[in-house]
Amino acid sequence: MLRKFHSYPGLIAALFVLLLSVTGTVLALQAVAERAVSTVPPDNQMNVAQLADSISAQYTSIDRLERAPSGSIRVYYNKDGQIHADLVNPQTGQTIAAYEPSTAIAFIKNLHRSLLMGAAGKMITGIASALMVLLTISGILMLVARLGGWKALFSPIRGSLGQRLHAELGRFAVLGLFLSALTGVYMSIVTFGLVTDGMNAEPDFPASVSQSGHMPLENIAALRQVDINDLRELKFPAPGDPTDVFTLTTGQGMGYIDPGTGQMLSWLPHGFARQVYETVYMLHTGQGLWMIAVILALSGATVPVLSLTGTLIWWRRRSSERPIRHNAKPQAADTVILVGSEGNATWGFAAALHGALTKAGHKVHTAPMNNVAPSYDNAERMFIMTSTYGNGAAPSSATRFLDRLQAGVQPVPVAVLGFGDRSFPSFCKYAEDVAMALKSQGWPTLVDVRLIDRQSSHDFSLWGADVGKAMGAPLLLEHTAERIKTVSVQLIDRVDYGADMQAPTSIFRFGVPKADNSASLWRKLFPRKLPRFAAGDLVGIVPAGSPVPRFYSLASSTSDGELEICVRKQPGGMCSGQLHSLQPGDRIEVFIRENRHFRPSRSNAPLILIGAGAGIGPLAGFARHNTSGRPLYFYWGGRNPASDYLYEGELARYAADKRISSLNIVFSRIANGGYVQDKLLANAAEIRELIAQGAQVMVCGGREMAQGVMAAIDTIVAPLGHTPQTLRAERRYHEDVY
Repeated sequence: MLRKFHSYPGLIAALFVLLLSVTGTVLALQAVAERAVSTVPPDNQMNVAQLADSISAQYTSIDRLERAPSGSIRVYYNKDGQIHADLVNPQTGQTIAAYEPSTAIAFIKNLHRSLLMGAAGKMITGIASALMVLLTISGILMLVARLGGWKALFSPIRGSLGQRLHAELGRFAVLGLFLSALTGVYMSIVTFGLVTDGMNAEPDFPASVSQSGHMPLENIAALRQVDINDLRELKFPAPGDPTDVFTLTTGQGMGYIDPGTGQMLSWLPHGFARQVYETVYMLHTGQGLWMIAVILALSGATVPVLSLTGTLIWWRRRSSERPIRHNAKPQAADTVILVGSEGNATWGFAAALHGALTKAGHKVHTAPMNNVAPSYDNAERMFIMTSTYGNGAAPSSATRFLDRLQAGVQPVPVAVLGFGDRSFPSFCKYAEDVAMALKSQGWPTLVDVRLIDRQSSHDFSLWGADVGKAMGAPLLLEHTAERIKTVSVQLIDRVDYGADMQAPTSIFRFGVPKADNSASLWRKLFPRKLPRFAAGDLVGIVPAGSPVPRFYSLASSTSDGELEICVRKQPGGMCSGQLHSLQPGDRIEVFIRENRHFRPSRSNAPLILIGAGAGIGPLAGFARHNTSGRPLYFYWGGRNPASDYLYEGELARYAADKRISSLNIVFSRIANGGYVQDKLLANAAEIRELIAQGAQVMVCGGREMAQGVMAAIDTIVAPLGHTPQTLRAERRYHEDVY
């Protein structure tokens, strides 16, 4: 709900908010520029009497003096029957330049206030300002929820480049944008008379004036009492009219002064409404508060980028969602389907179930697991269909489900269906965790938890038959997983290891196939590029004979110009066997899956990388890109240095140029050898100190190795009062385990 509350106002008001922000930024910069070139005497060093006297020595027939919010002084005077205006130095009264209001700034100001559309435009800008208030509030609440609370508001942000840029800029600009939008709403309601600006009252005009001529300006007591920085306007008496007076307007009020006696004849202080208006005006425009103007300008300058990245994030999310036809309202549905998916494949099966149940006459509501409601008024059953992410974690659309379940959801008969690949050790673990959590809370079971291997259409149909029996009516489910959109890459080279140890492992480097003579002119002029990825992301490869992709951690980033993976040939492994049969020049189809949970944080805290075997791939990639010299401690275990010392040359080079601070390698099949967890325990004191300094731990490799490493880290950090679980909660312990 919060995401919709944030997205819809932004999309509706995007153009108007963008226009208001750009024009507001220009006006704020203009306020800063005016302040930079203005001569502003310090407070209590010059009064209005001195100012008027110094200027009158240079000008005759003065109509009025104005002090702009920037501090510049303008004199308006009569010459040849016309009113002219100059900028003057307040300390000397000397002319600086003729004052000509900028037509460009006037245009931008009109565009900002009314979109050049008069009253209708002013109403639109007011609504756009109100929507910006909603955007800033909902945006910061979303960021707080995403980062884990207000205390974590300034912690590192993860996600894609667009997501990080959107969140970082929003975090930087939110106060400035909120201030600008909220004050803009106030200015709009003042414009339409819903709130007074306090200018509807003036002091009583004096009934009589001394008519004894004009005393010297520097001696006028009422003007001597006003500091120049409090002046707004001083209007001079009309020449030849002995009954006219000085009209003084300051930040405190307005009054009339007898030019003959120098005394204040009548004075009306500004009321509370006027004081509020002047304060809000300065906060909205930055006029008179140049530091605020700088903040407003910098904040406003982020809006075009925020608009672009926000729209792209919305579009990406929107395009990844599977539209569900005839989706009933949550409280009207008799059947609820909740979906946990990382790559959207599970949504296809959910849509098939939704369609079959709707065809059978049921009112069905389908939604992400994160959107589970505390209760469903008419629900008779619930289906939970979920994949598993990584090493047993929740997929992206289900990350908040267990917490919401713990907070309280009204039980109904439920069936859990998990999707995964049995070749991975954490096959459907998250689905099993969900089923166990539901059972522990006493949810009745519609049918027992079922696990679908490699998106099997046959197993899905069999499950549907069992569901139909439980519901008392046949249920025919048919769905074939869609083929994932892939790109073609060509093997550039490979480096082979481990044959002598019966553990063949290779480093494969792929690139974009070169255009041959048969390629179109367009393809020759604009060759294909690798998709965007970073070390630690996953490359998906669909092996021949299976619709289910296999995922491998990337050792390279797009900037390397190559797609690099390290793969051990598994006994009977369909995909690893096909990869190991490739020769340079051969092509395969791949796609990229972002692995946002396995990235080094962007900090200077020490980084401890731990792996074994082919798990070295992304770790070597992290070291390769550690050009900032962040303290990096590298632990890796192999079998024999003679046959499977993966990345040996590169690791030595990274250690030499300090991209790796400490290189710790251990081999298990040599005399006095051991495993990587043994090396960790041997260096326990150093690792404990690093973790006390805020180090981040990243583990990549097989499940058995990861369990041994976790046990070793548990022992090492126990004296600190930590465990791997507490480090994980602090986002300082990450695993990429297969």
